[in-house]
Amino acid sequence: MLESDVLIVGAGAAGAAAAWSLSRSGLKVTCLEQGRWIEKSEYAHGRADYELARQSDFHKDPNVRRWPEDYPINASGTPIRPLMMNAVGGSTVHWSGHFPRMRPSDFRVRTLDGIADDWPLTYWDLEPFYELNDSMIGVSGLSGDPGNPSRGARQTPPLGFDAACEAYFRGLDKLGWHWWPSDNAIISEAFGQDRSACNACGPCDIGCPTASMSSAHVTYWPMAIENGVELITHARVEEVTVDGDGRARGVVFWDESGVRREHTARVVIVAANGVGTPRLLLNSVSSQFPKGLANHSGLVGTHLMFHPVGFVTGVFDELLDAQRGPLGGLMNCQEFYETDMSRGFVRGFELQLSRSVGPLTTANGGLSGVPVAWGAGHHRALGTLYRHAITITVMGEDLPEEINRVTIDPQLTDADGIPAPLVRYRLGANTKKMMPFAIARAQELCEAAGAAEVLVDPLVQDSGWHLMGTCRMGNDPERSVVDQWGCSHECRNLFVIDGSVFTTSGAVNPTSTIQAIALRCADWVSRNFQDLYA
Repeated sequence: MLESDVLIVGAGAAGAAAAWSLSRSGLKVTCLEQGRWIEKSEYAHGRADYELARQSDFHKDPNVRRWPEDYPINASGTPIRPLMMNAVGGSTVHWSGHFPRMRPSDFRVRTLDGIADDWPLTYWDLEPFYELNDSMIGVSGLSGDPGNPSRGARQTPPLGFDAACEAYFRGLDKLGWHWWPSDNAIISEAFGQDRSACNACGPCDIGCPTASMSSAHVTYWPMAIENGVELITHARVEEVTVDGDGRARGVVFWDESGVRREHTARVVIVAANGVGTPRLLLNSVSSQFPKGLANHSGLVGTHLMFHPVGFVTGVFDELLDAQRGPLGGLMNCQEFYETDMSRGFVRGFELQLSRSVGPLTTANGGLSGVPVAWGAGHHRALGTLYRHAITITVMGEDLPEEINRVTIDPQLTDADGIPAPLVRYRLGANTKKMMPFAIARAQELCEAAGAAEVLVDPLVQDSGWHLMGTCRMGNDPERSVVDQWGCSHECRNLFVIDGSVFTTSGAVNPTSTIQAIALRCADWVSRNFQDLYA
């Protein structure tokens, strides 16, 4: 007797959206999440030592945070560390809410630039699901950006501008570079049930106490559970099991009591992020799949993409108070987004206004890693930085390269003895050409805005928020792991719907696209469910 029609592994941005979508069709849906519901009282946001918490027990890196539900990641030697949160809502519990969409060119990189691969779908295939996703969770922003396809009216107006934004505008206008208020998954007016407008309390990345942030645990999950979805927390999935015909049978997992259990279903959907998903598939070894589930091509875990990030901080004589309010990119400059070969590299980057940080973090180096010297002049020097700085996040497109990958570590395991992931990543040649050019543009922007001093971190190590590409999507089974619907080429009732399916990365934060893909795939599963286990 099958326990569920559909079993989802992972309750983050993708798993939550899919669970809600599938629940509308009357299917019996179960989701297993190895983390827990994180209560508002646990957010570091409300702690007096919130800046210390961000660097310790509420850190984005599970190797630093070390919660019981985390698993270790061997990322030694990588210039960018993978970051994630294991919880209901996934990393949307612990993010800034910056919510741009990919652009049409991002899906046609091979056609336009002769590199990487085209996606098996287009921006226009995803557009209805981008719109649906925005309407369900609530997005602040402003329609009409001439640099992007038109979109429907945003659910709430843009977040409020302040002195920090004005400094950013001043520099952009002086240089004549295009900018536009970014979409943000933060509501500026009341939206939905029991969700109030952002009050600009900040800092957003360590828990939003007002539920103004449109995180998956306050948007999709309440609706999915109301529709009958069963959500099981503290469920650490060990492997996806298969039957004699090589079809997904279900999963084996360890429950909260440490008991090893199996849960069966007609369809299995994996949404465990770009590190957790390949780890699970590579650990799912059987006689039918000796190299790991859905890995006949040998591509599971390969083509890992992050998004190389640099921080450029402008220090101003004027008081900006940029440490207040939403942390994420309120404004976007995509002047350098598309390929221009005169720059010496393909594809491009964006410049996000990412505000500033608190006094302790400022003293210890701020976002750009330049600490204030201790001694007699410390307070005077700190006073010239704190409340006087804005940071521009420089984020470049990361090209997919097979050498960058997630594999299984031969020795490291989690608390239940499940082999842990090993991440191997190095910067590509194109990135090494792009980032110095991009950093120079951010410096130019700060100077044009009137900064008295400019501080730079050219490559931020703790910036692996965006985990993409490790179960890539495509039409050719020899060059991809899943098709355009997230369906495995080899195991037709197994789906992957998270950031690991990205064929290319674009140069924007991926969560909006991840959720649009999850909704599109879930819609297809609902419409074709009866044929998937025939």
